[in-house]
Order: sequence, then C-alpha cells, then structure tokens
Amino acid sequence: MFTLGFDVGSSSIKAALYDTERGVAVAQSTYPQTEMPMIAAKAGWAEQDPEMWWDAVKNATREVLSKSSVSPSDIKAIGISYQMHGLVVVDKEQKPLRPSIIWCDSRAVAIGEKAFDAIGHRKCLRRMLNSPGNFTASKLRWVKEKEPKLYAKIDKFMLPGDFIAMKMTGETCTTMSGLSEGILWDFVSNSISETVLGQYKIDRSLVSELVPTFGDQGELTATAASELGLKAGTKVTYRAGDQPNNAFSLNVLEPGQVASTAGTSGVVYGISKAIKYDPKTRVNTFAHVNHSKKKNRFGILLCINGTGIAYSWIRKLTGNSISYLELNGLTEEAPVGSKGLRFINFGNGAERMLVNKDPGASLEHLNFNIHGLAETVRAIVEGVAFSFKYGIDIMEQLEMNAAEINAGHANMFLSPVFTKTLATLSGATINMYDTDGSVGAARAAAVGAGIYRDVKEAFTNLKKIATVEPDTKNAGAYLSGYSDWLSLLNSKLKSRG
Repeated sequence: MFTLGFDVGSSSIKAALYDTERGVAVAQSTYPQTEMPMIAAKAGWAEQDPEMWWDAVKNATREVLSKSSVSPSDIKAIGISYQMHGLVVVDKEQKPLRPSIIWCDSRAVAIGEKAFDAIGHRKCLRRMLNSPGNFTASKLRWVKEKEPKLYAKIDKFMLPGDFIAMKMTGETCTTMSGLSEGILWDFVSNSISETVLGQYKIDRSLVSELVPTFGDQGELTATAASELGLKAGTKVTYRAGDQPNNAFSLNVLEPGQVASTAGTSGVVYGISKAIKYDPKTRVNTFAHVNHSKKKNRFGILLCINGTGIAYSWIRKLTGNSISYLELNGLTEEAPVGSKGLRFINFGNGAERMLVNKDPGASLEHLNFNIHGLAETVRAIVEGVAFSFKYGIDIMEQLEMNAAEINAGHANMFLSPVFTKTLATLSGATINMYDTDGSVGAARAAAVGAGIYRDVKEAFTNLKKIATVEPDTKNAGAYLSGYSDWLSLLNSKLKSRG
C-alpha cells in the first residue's frame, strides 16, 4: 500500500511515493531542477503563478511514477505540504485572478502594523497569538485596497496548499492550522477570527470551508487524475504548511521538541502546550498539526528569510559552475571565522525577527588581499548560522530551549560548517534524519487515511543518519565571530532607525 506526498515550495515541487508497510520512500522527484522564478515588480515584492505550481506537481507526479513500478490503484492517499503565508485568490470558476503574493513578499507590513494598533496589541496577542503582520490576511487587505476591481471578483482566498488541493479535488477548503498561519484563527473562541475579518472588512464568505488537518479533504476528480496519471477517487487526507509539516516529518509533535530547516528561508520550530507569544512578534505562534480544541499543541516559529537563498546567490555568481556539494567543500578550506570576513544575510525582504526591518545583506571587513572564494562562501554559511543563533536567543526568552534540534539531512544541513557552527553556538545536539517534507506529507497522508493506527506507528522506521555535537574545543573562535557579527548587525539596524 502506498501514499503520495507533495512539498509545494517556492523553489521547486518535491514528490515522494511512500511504501506504508516498509516506512520508506520508493521514489522521489524534484521539479523543476532549476529554481522556479519569482516575479518582483518592486523591491520587497515576491509573486508566483499558482498554475506554475500545478504544472510542476503534474510533472513531479509523472516522474515519481515513472521511477517506480507502482500502480496508481495502489496509491491510497495524498498529502500536501506547502509554502506558508502565501495568498491565492480565485473566481467562481476557480481560476486565479492574479499571481500569488508569496511568503517573502513584504508589501503588507504597514497594513499589518496599522491593524495591530487598531485592534490593540494585547487583544491581538491574547486571541490570535500574533500581530496581523505581513501574513495572509494583511496581503488580502492589500489587494482590497490596491486592486478593488479585482478584489470584487474574488470567490475564495486561500493558501498555496489549499490551491493545489482545490486543483486535485475541485473543492475549496482549508484547515485550522492554515487559518492560524494567516492570522485568521481566534484561539480564545476557537473559531475564525471575526476581529481580523472585521478590521480588514473581509466578508466571511471568502473564507473556505474548514476540514481537519488529518482526514478526508476530498478526492481526485477525473480531470485531475488524468492530468496527474493517478486514479480518480484517490483521497487527499492531509494538508499543512511546510514548517509544521517539517516538524511532523521529524516526529516533532510534543512539548519541548524542536525542528529546523534551512532551505530558501531558515526556520527553528518548537512545540509548546502553553500559550506563549512574543510581545514584539519577532517569533510567531501557530496551531501545530496535532493541535485541537481539547489538546494544545502550538508551534513557535522563528523564520529567517535570508538563508539558503544566500547560498544560491553566491552559486549564481559563479555562473552555477560550482555545485552545492563543491561549495560545502570550499567552506572547509577556510578557517573558523573566515579570516574576519562577515556576512550579514538579511537580503530577502523584511525580517520578522528584526521587527520587520529590512537591513539588507552585506559583506563586512572585506580585504581583497586575504579573502578569496573559500572565505567568502564560509562567511556566508557562518552568517546564516549566526542568524539562527540570534533567533534561538529570542526563543529562549519564551522558555523554548533547544537542547536538541532535529533536522532533515538536506539543504544547508548538508554543510558540515553550517551544522557545526549552529551546534556550537546554540549548545544543541543536532540530529539529522533521512526524510524531507514530501516524505513527511506522504507519511501524514497514511495517518489521515487510517492506514496507521496512530502517529507512533507512522514513525517506526524513521532513520537517524547523523548527529552533530558542539565543537567545545574551538568554541571561543565561533563565539568571537558571532560577537563581531552581532555588533555589525546592531550598528546596521541602529543606522536604519
């Protein structure tokens, strides 16, 4: 028996065909091989065509089926993970009315700040656990203000994963976890936030029907099945944002557990059963995949926009002539501290953990005589790790202590320099597992379909492949580099007000 999982990212779509009996992926695919384009008409904007995601889902599905001998009739359920906080708007024919305003787009920051003041900080944090910020609801309000004729045509607004599920099933629906990431869930009333809808003058009819995170979310239409090469009637049984899903993939479900990723953006995501929020909203609290009205399971999320995208940037400067594996090797040719070269990695829009400031990215202390490609690449990797340390310190103020960090062996966690720097600065042991978001979504689909009796059974075969401990011998050098980086960042933030 098999399930199929998708991870709908901003760079690519990943698919995994998962054998539920053996607990392993039998085939995986990433499409496209090159990164999907973003539309940036203005500084701070980031949009993508939702139909581009659907085309990539179709291609990834065909690839994963061609790599296996599995019959579509043996695939019993589908799970979807997706890039969080994006906005997709469709008309009554379920056609997108405009490109999606995706997670790293910062155009709605001022709208969210105004709403935070109007609603009241204490009320927002107590009921929604966050400021409206630059999240989905604020992006929808931007459309209402700036594109009123288009807004009048909207039948439903949704998250990226809701759009893919709609293309599969023909149904418009969403989840409590999804609404919470859009700052549209009231945790006091345990219902859709009438406060935020009222503040933004968004009609309740634009909100999709609620379905459970795990369970029946519709089934493949004949048209979708034909396009995907799958069997009509196959059920969609799981949907979650990429970071809650990544935590699920790593079996991070209970209070005190911590997961992390470092793809285009970087995330540290910890679980709490107590209601906790940051008064400055530098980190955010959402409903985790196993949160319910009867059992609190909150995900406390630290997001750093400028992580893997910085690594991608330096690779592009080489004409993509150097692979990521070769870049990882280059970093090890330079010493800890990169001979004094520092990289401020905030070059991908406003950063929540910097109170929505956008200091930009920069190389500091650059010396043409001593700094070559190896030092530059290492400085970038260290700068990203330094930003993780900065964010983890904020999380510790909320009593979220990362004694252990679970991560998939992927993206920047493939870099020994990154993992050793992060482990040493945070003091945490890093456990890396043979899994990713698409495999996690497929595993979760099996839970949602009732193929597994419970979550514990789902993780029987989760394989740990590496453990990284702090480098206590050279801790002083790492901490010295971080201290210098922090001083540079603070100076930069001060100069920008």
